[in-house]
Amino acid sequence: METIRLPKGFLWGGATADFQYEGGYGEGGRGLLTRDFETDGSVSSPRKMTLRIPDGGRAAVNSSFLMCEPFPEGAVPCIYDDQYYPSHQAVDFYHHWKEDIALMGEMGFKVFRFSICWSRIFPTGDEAEPNQEGLAFYEGVVDELLTHGMQPLITVCHDELPVHLAEEYGGWSSRHVIDCYLRLCRALFERIGTKCRYWLTFNELNAVAGYAALGVRKTDDQTHYQALHNIFVASAKAVVMGHKMMPGAQFGTMYALSEIYPETCRPEDVLRRMQCRHESLLFADVMAQGRYPYYARDIFRRRGVKLDMDPHDEQVLLDGQLDYVSFSYYRSATVNASSPLRRMGGEPNNPYLKTTAWGWQIDPVGLRYVMNEVYDRYRKPIFIVENGLGARDEVADDGTIDDQYRIDYLRDHLREMAKAICLDGVECLGYTMWGCIDLVSLSTGEMAKRYGFVYVDMDDKGNGTLARSRKKSFDWMRRVCETNGDSLWSD
Repeated sequence: METIRLPKGFLWGGATADFQYEGGYGEGGRGLLTRDFETDGSVSSPRKMTLRIPDGGRAAVNSSFLMCEPFPEGAVPCIYDDQYYPSHQAVDFYHHWKEDIALMGEMGFKVFRFSICWSRIFPTGDEAEPNQEGLAFYEGVVDELLTHGMQPLITVCHDELPVHLAEEYGGWSSRHVIDCYLRLCRALFERIGTKCRYWLTFNELNAVAGYAALGVRKTDDQTHYQALHNIFVASAKAVVMGHKMMPGAQFGTMYALSEIYPETCRPEDVLRRMQCRHESLLFADVMAQGRYPYYARDIFRRRGVKLDMDPHDEQVLLDGQLDYVSFSYYRSATVNASSPLRRMGGEPNNPYLKTTAWGWQIDPVGLRYVMNEVYDRYRKPIFIVENGLGARDEVADDGTIDDQYRIDYLRDHLREMAKAICLDGVECLGYTMWGCIDLVSLSTGEMAKRYGFVYVDMDDKGNGTLARSRKKSFDWMRRVCETNGDSLWSD
């Protein structure tokens, strides 16, 4: 095989999200988030958003990012003492940040992706001035990362917003929230912008819906796509602002782009795959190319969507194109001619692939395919900002954690990534493994589904010491970072 050696300066690191990792609920002036009402769950028991209904009774709706339901008439989100809400503590990065960053530095990370808790900076989202205590917290995190030789990769908004903006304005269905978001961006750019080169304006827009992520109570397509259009505008304006305030800063947005294949070579199956992929690529097409693609007309026609656009929106989108395109990749799935046209699409029924305990099929070659697909489409640098294996880790009597299965998963995926870069010619800025330190699962709200190189002593109900300990994969990843990937071919 041809020598495969990654370019110098490749950014190895890890990734997290505040409501799954940070905690610090009610501390430092933090306000309520839309995520704060989500309970824990499991594979067989979906997460719920708890509500109070007009007569004083209780209700709940499915809240998972792909299972959002509309609220009952008059219901409001409510927190109850007899429920466990993982976002409140998460795994407490808020009090462990120096320890966690030191562990990342020990592994040799060159970048750490984390998200800003919007309500920690603007507790309601409507304040004229930011909460200085919140800004000071993130500035401390950034400074500590730089001390350990790591670039901050900041997600400004990761599937959440202050509750006040959802309840008062209907979340992203209102253009008022665009101005609130830009106020958040300005506060961050002014305080830490000169220290941070890489930014993500939003996270997985093609995979989010409903109240928790968008602040909307309705789940109809018109509301959904109108909210997303407002997000497109907000992102574009943030990019323009960021380029002016921070020359040299690079902006991306993250998309869920795990691969989907046609179930067979039957032409109807191949056509359905293309249509399903359009449902996801629409978002990156708008934001990376500065305009709605030709096929958007068909998507909106089928869904009965008619966007309300400001006369200047088209120019705003054109001016605020992304500098790079980032994505998550965990698995692949298949579709056939009768598969529903969903934003992510696909079922885990590929007979050539193994499947995890959570029903996700393992497909390393699919990562190489997606990297080529995305780079060929946009001809802009790409950044793999989420990838990893959720698994049940067991602590041995001597305290060790042998997660060879995670090493195998990552080695196989990283080899394919290296082939895409070194053999195919894809320009890739870096790779951040999801949940580098164990955190709460988004889809199920549990700790049992662990991703990290570092184990956190906490169970599904938040019980435990929160002590951090290194898994077998920790030393393996340290070697990968130390050799800039060369060890992938020798270990």
